[in-house]
Amino acid sequence: MLILRELSLQRGTQPLFDQVDLTVYPGQRVGLTGANGTGKSSLFALIRGELHPDRGELEMPPRWVVAHVAQETPGSDISALDHVLEGDGELMDIQRRLVQAQSRGDGAEIAQLHARLDAVDGYSARARAAQLLAGLGFAQERLEDPVTSFSGGWRVRLNLARALMARSDLLLLDEPTNHLDLDAVIWLEQWLKAYPGTLLLVSHDRDFLDSVVEQVAYIENRDIHLYSGGYTAFEQQRAAQLTLQQAAFVKQQRQIEHLESFINRFKAKATKARQAQSRVKALEKLERIAPAHMDSPFSFQFPEPKKLPNPLLRLDKAVVGYGQTPILAGLGLVIQPGTRLGLLGPNGAGKSTLIKLLAGELQLLEGKREEGQGLTVGYFAQHQLEQLRPEWSPVEHLQKKIDPQAGEQELRDFLGGFDFRGDKALEPVAPFSGGEKARLALAMLVRAAPNLLLLDEPTNHLDLEMRHALTLALQEYQGAMVLVSHDRHLLRTTTDEFLLVEGARARPFAGDLEDYRQWLAERNRALQAPRDRGEAGQAAARKDRKRQEAEKRNQLAQRRRPLERRLKELERALEKLEGEARELQAALAQPDIYDESAKGRLKELLLRQSRVAGDLEYTEEQWLKLQEQLEALAAQPGQQ
Repeated sequence: MLILRELSLQRGTQPLFDQVDLTVYPGQRVGLTGANGTGKSSLFALIRGELHPDRGELEMPPRWVVAHVAQETPGSDISALDHVLEGDGELMDIQRRLVQAQSRGDGAEIAQLHARLDAVDGYSARARAAQLLAGLGFAQERLEDPVTSFSGGWRVRLNLARALMARSDLLLLDEPTNHLDLDAVIWLEQWLKAYPGTLLLVSHDRDFLDSVVEQVAYIENRDIHLYSGGYTAFEQQRAAQLTLQQAAFVKQQRQIEHLESFINRFKAKATKARQAQSRVKALEKLERIAPAHMDSPFSFQFPEPKKLPNPLLRLDKAVVGYGQTPILAGLGLVIQPGTRLGLLGPNGAGKSTLIKLLAGELQLLEGKREEGQGLTVGYFAQHQLEQLRPEWSPVEHLQKKIDPQAGEQELRDFLGGFDFRGDKALEPVAPFSGGEKARLALAMLVRAAPNLLLLDEPTNHLDLEMRHALTLALQEYQGAMVLVSHDRHLLRTTTDEFLLVEGARARPFAGDLEDYRQWLAERNRALQAPRDRGEAGQAAARKDRKRQEAEKRNQLAQRRRPLERRLKELERALEKLEGEARELQAALAQPDIYDESAKGRLKELLLRQSRVAGDLEYTEEQWLKLQEQLEALAAQPGQQ
């Protein structure tokens, strides 16, 4: 289990944890939440051994394998599939040792390693890695592409797949749904629910947390409090707790007021001085209850559009694509005031392409795109964060791009609703986090007062409080909206109808998000069935071939061993016979052996010489035959 015992941690001058106690049992799935800067990422760094506590202890089984998503992906020419496979450290170790054993011709070691490979399901590893990549949205034809050919967002997905490939005991995931679309989020959700190890998950997607985790660890006031259930259950428990805390706070304030009143009235009177002093001591010993806070730092709303033409935008038999390659065709869509449309569809089907067409960023290949007079589009997409001027402040972005007539104080008051308060509104945006840049882009969008909102994954990098504020603002928005999002809570609470983008077409989808989950599962099963049959057949064939090769190597090794033992016996016999032959030759070279008196000795030596020569010739023939047999075995397949 993972245990934090009276753990304290400080980063610079900021204390993050103060004597925290926490126990996470094997197999638990825990969601980690709390305001930005409270220490979620630092806790992960502690667990990975990259930070060390200032006081207290962090205990974890020494043999636990900890997996996490790497923040950086080194430029590499290896394929996406091989990059993911390297996430399984034990598999890589077995394969490395197997190559070494094969180079030595160590049949016994090779057989043992193939048995281990079978035990870790190594023969199906490539198929499992391919399934991870497919679930995260990678096309089959790109699995062998080099890592360097993928953009930053896709490299994040590669690193996520690599972390999932590790057969870990503890999995640390920090905002894993960023850069994923809805299909990939649904797939990841199912994968994590089946994960057998211990999971610590940081996420700002409440539906994702509700589905995956069994407990929520909430960081507040340099402590961690554990709540049972998903995020919705945590919110309910937290609200009830804050209600009780606020009631206790009000009661204590009345008690403090009474004590202070008594002290002030009687501390100067001799008859009451001792009683007043006891009240002072009681006041000093009183453990103060903090007032309960659930106030969001965000407060904004979309202004009422100045015009609402009807229709706002119309597509008729529209065909759109890149270059001359069509992506979507036969598009017919009318957007009217009050339209609240969510786009659904598999990864790569063209949702972002349709949004870009509606925004006027892509030209039609065929058909018509007609704008209503007075149309004002507010378009949000991730690439717009990169278009922020790093040297400009939030105020300058609004003054120079959106509202040049507004005064600085007016804009600072407006930006305060997006939590750009005080000097933050005047600082250059270069060092801003991804969440801060996303909030600024949304602030610019709101200030522009559009009558048609086109939002492509607006919640990436936004925390739960900002997502909630955006949800409330969109619910009150009086214009039309088209939304692409992997945040199901946002889709469910702000849209009225869905459009399914699939198969180069866009058509109304009559169901809800649960119906879409089922539609997606059926579609994936239909697509996966022939692939599974092919991959299963190939994997079974590979496994059977490897097993047969291992068995053959083992059989050959068993046949070689007695031959090698016999060969060593013959070599020892040859050495002995050759020594005896040399001794006989030396004895026969003595002149006195040929005297008349030594005839008997001479006869004996000659007989022994004849016998040794025969034994030597026979032994040499046996040695040569064994050498030929061993060379023939070495030349058989499976011994290379």
